[in-house]
Amino acid sequence: MHLHVSPGMKNIGFLSFGHWSPSPHSKTRSAADVLHQSIELAEAVEELGGDGAYFRVHHYANQLGSPFPLLAAIGARTDRIEIGTGVIDMRYENPLYMAEDSGAADLISGGRLQLGISRGSPEQVVDGWRYFGYGAPEGQTMADVARANTEVYLQVIDGARFAEPNPNPMFPNPHPGPLGIQPQSPGLRRRIWWGSASNATGEWAAKLGMNLMSSTLKEDESGKPFHVQQAEQIEHFRAAWREAGHDWEPRVSVSRSIFALVSDADRAYFGHGRPEDDSFGAIDGFRGVFGRSYAAEPDQLIEQLREDEAIAAADTLLLTVPNQLGVDYNAHVVESILTHVAPALGWR
Repeated sequence: MHLHVSPGMKNIGFLSFGHWSPSPHSKTRSAADVLHQSIELAEAVEELGGDGAYFRVHHYANQLGSPFPLLAAIGARTDRIEIGTGVIDMRYENPLYMAEDSGAADLISGGRLQLGISRGSPEQVVDGWRYFGYGAPEGQTMADVARANTEVYLQVIDGARFAEPNPNPMFPNPHPGPLGIQPQSPGLRRRIWWGSASNATGEWAAKLGMNLMSSTLKEDESGKPFHVQQAEQIEHFRAAWREAGHDWEPRVSVSRSIFALVSDADRAYFGHGRPEDDSFGAIDGFRGVFGRSYAAEPDQLIEQLREDEAIAAADTLLLTVPNQLGVDYNAHVVESILTHVAPALGWR
């Protein structure tokens, strides 16, 4: 499934960080709570007319860590909504095992996976991949490993045959010659997104034929406002895509925290702060720029969002949701944007 949207129109989904905590104010006290509520929220957002259910992946944290059981479960319980990640840390992945998992999950969903992958973000532990059995060869970094794992993964989900067949197999081989990973899911190769924090990695993703996933954090490359730098990143990505000569159109997503204040609960949770500005600071060895959050009455919110150049340039908007507030409230957050904001901006 490949979606096409006209200029201005947006695919609108949610992005959940999947937190849980024993706090009495949290509606997700355990991992089981988060997993079950993630499925329920995807079902609710599909019923509301939303387009996507995406989940962050973090290891060693009280957050979602192994995405494919969850993605497969959502795929079995929904019919239309896109199901994705934002993002899988490729420093931790065996690309062949991941190809099997993602192929199976995509088939269960009927071809609705939209997998965001990347070289990873700051972690809870030091060199956490070491405990998974991974490390960088001499002269390389784990960022190099993540990119190499990605290239292998893209090849094998695209049907690469590379494994020498046993001349006396337990079951007959389906064809002569080398074998590849199974199951294969047609179309998945075009539904892989690279989570990019810089112009250069966005260009690299374009050359490899991956869609672009840009979050609320970017490497500061000019000192300009976050949304301007992100829009420039999107321009670099699309120029590199054209230069690479791919025969299909890529997709671009951006993530935002956006809350329309339409109820007393909205105002209680998000209505007391002053409008935020972008922030700049060091993170994971580079200087980053962090995008602002939006929380306002619908009319004011609409005017603020009109000025966001990166949202305008993207075809997909992922709304980061406060998952610990529970399924009903988060469905309300998404519905408020779909109902009170998106039509006025021409997104629907």
